[in-house]
Amino acid sequence: MSEIVPPEVRPKPVVPAKPSHVAPPSGAPFLPSPQGTGGEGQGSGRGSALLGYIGIDTIIEQMRKKTMKTGFDFNIMVVGQSGLGKSTLVNTLFKSQVSRRSASWSRDDKIPKTVEIKSVSHVIEEGGVKMKLTVVDTPGFGDQINNDNCWEPISKYINEQYEKFLKEEVNIARKKRIPDTRVHCCLYFISPTGHSLRQLDIEFMKHLSRVVNIIPVIAKSDTLTLDEKIEFKQKVRKELEVCGIECYPQKEFDEDMDKSDNDKIREMMPFAVVGSDKEYQVNGKRVLGRKTAWGVVEVENPNHCEFSLLRDFMIRSHLQDLKEVTHNIQYETYRAKRLNDNGGLHPINSSGHDTQESNL
Repeated sequence: MSEIVPPEVRPKPVVPAKPSHVAPPSGAPFLPSPQGTGGEGQGSGRGSALLGYIGIDTIIEQMRKKTMKTGFDFNIMVVGQSGLGKSTLVNTLFKSQVSRRSASWSRDDKIPKTVEIKSVSHVIEEGGVKMKLTVVDTPGFGDQINNDNCWEPISKYINEQYEKFLKEEVNIARKKRIPDTRVHCCLYFISPTGHSLRQLDIEFMKHLSRVVNIIPVIAKSDTLTLDEKIEFKQKVRKELEVCGIECYPQKEFDEDMDKSDNDKIREMMPFAVVGSDKEYQVNGKRVLGRKTAWGVVEVENPNHCEFSLLRDFMIRSHLQDLKEVTHNIQYETYRAKRLNDNGGLHPINSSGHDTQESNL
């Protein structure tokens, strides 16, 4: 009887190490390799065990480098009555003179008979990242004796930007990067009356919340006591709910992982804010604030107002989402309706394209 020879035991192949010159993208989460064989789970959505380093995780770094190289656009609209500090708040948000103070009219000038649309653009840079910021102001809104339908010029402007983007998309020889003038965010300034929303506030947000991301703020909130501020915020939230007005972030667009964070943000709305571009000395530090007979209201102190909460929400955590909701929801809704109503837009030759630029 022949002796049974055991099978030859072959050593496992050495898994190539990750090259030392490839640094993992900062802040990238660690993704453990799923168990299983390489061919298993193809087409079923399962992961496959990797035999060595590929470099997929560098896509985040590639995207970061491209963004830093090309920069990006962010367009913000400010709406509210004159004298609520719209320009000052925007300048405070971006810590620069990005919004023209009294760009529309001064006390000596006549109040505009109709709502005007004025925009100004700046390129601001921080940490090597460039952003083209466009601030759209609406002087004349709510300043008339009869304010019926005064939101219509604003709605028309927003839709015109969607139309401009759509026409660029259907061009035969379209630009590599389509200029984006679509309004990504609308800051709506509520007067600090302490009572309730005006009918004008309700009508504006009811009509415009369908086409743009609205973030309501209570302007010059330092004119309210702490109790008045809490009560006013509760009244505004209740009125918005009763009227069926959904401000950004909208519940229907929540993703599972963002829902709890967005619920907290919705509970904070409307943000009670104070804006100022003047510095004062407080406890040995220079701070932005508004000086009163009782002391300095510190703009970035969360115990004084909710400016820092608004800034962190709008710029540091949800800026990209504002752009995505504008493109994927607001613009796509306009695009689908436009194409459906007109049976599709015919491609436009570059020679016949309207080259008129917006007045920046």
